[in-house]
Amino acid sequence: MTMIEVRGLTKRYGPDTVVDDLSFTVEAGQVTGFLGPNGAGKSTTMKVILGLAAPTSGSATVGGRRYRDLPVPLAEVGALLDAGAVHGARKAHDHLLALAVSNGLPRRRVDEVLARTGLEGVAGKRAGGFSLGMRQRLGIAAALLGDPRVLIFDEPVNGLDPEGIRWIRDFMRSLAREGRAVLVSSHLMSEMAQTADHLVVIGRGRLIADTGVDEFLRDRGEGAVLVRTAEPAAFALRLTASGATVRDGVESSLLVSGLTGEEIGRLAAYHGIALSELTPQRPSLEDAFMELTKDSVEYQGAAA
Repeated sequence: MTMIEVRGLTKRYGPDTVVDDLSFTVEAGQVTGFLGPNGAGKSTTMKVILGLAAPTSGSATVGGRRYRDLPVPLAEVGALLDAGAVHGARKAHDHLLALAVSNGLPRRRVDEVLARTGLEGVAGKRAGGFSLGMRQRLGIAAALLGDPRVLIFDEPVNGLDPEGIRWIRDFMRSLAREGRAVLVSSHLMSEMAQTADHLVVIGRGRLIADTGVDEFLRDRGEGAVLVRTAEPAAFALRLTASGATVRDGVESSLLVSGLTGEEIGRLAAYHGIALSELTPQRPSLEDAFMELTKDSVEYQGAAA
């Protein structure tokens, strides 16, 4: 079942088109990574989904309805866009209680989400004294108050230490396993590679890719093949003659592109060259993302 549906979404601010005829869906039971360079339109798209910005044209719906038409929004969709959006003098429990009461949610949900996010021990402390990781947890607790089936998180791991990053990663996965639809934006490609099931990539407000993580990497190519042999120079000549591109790898290895591992193995056998290693090098999500979005980056630095 589709939980978030964006269709032909366009958002303009004056002469600037921030989101340009964008369409994608976010399905239940998986984490969808929402990726794109700075200025690609990710945050604006999330704001339109959450009713914080009106579309110029097109639509964004949750469960088939616009956010403003949801009878109890927090019971349908929870979101964390800014972990700092909490009064620093307010205690964690009181902050969540105010949200619950104002949205007609049961008071018991406050203690339940505090427990789920590991904040029971600091429920009586003021949010102004919280670390960034604790503020992120409080924001996630607020998003979970209505036990929604749809969750949206904008850069939830920014600035966190490795322990905090791992906790959020595992938490996102657990939410998806419960059948919820989870949309999360991040600039940390290594995290998306470990967290997301599906990717939506945009650049300059337009859709670039809408695919599973494995398919995304496969479509970008399987990368080079690492080859080790006692005769690297001789085999490099054979490979080049067969149309491969060969680069020197570490410790006298060869990095071969343009031929599959199977083709390289057959070539070695034909010429009687023994191989001690033949390992496909899968491209990283970061490499694939950078290659795909290179024409959509607004500001580029000089090459290192």
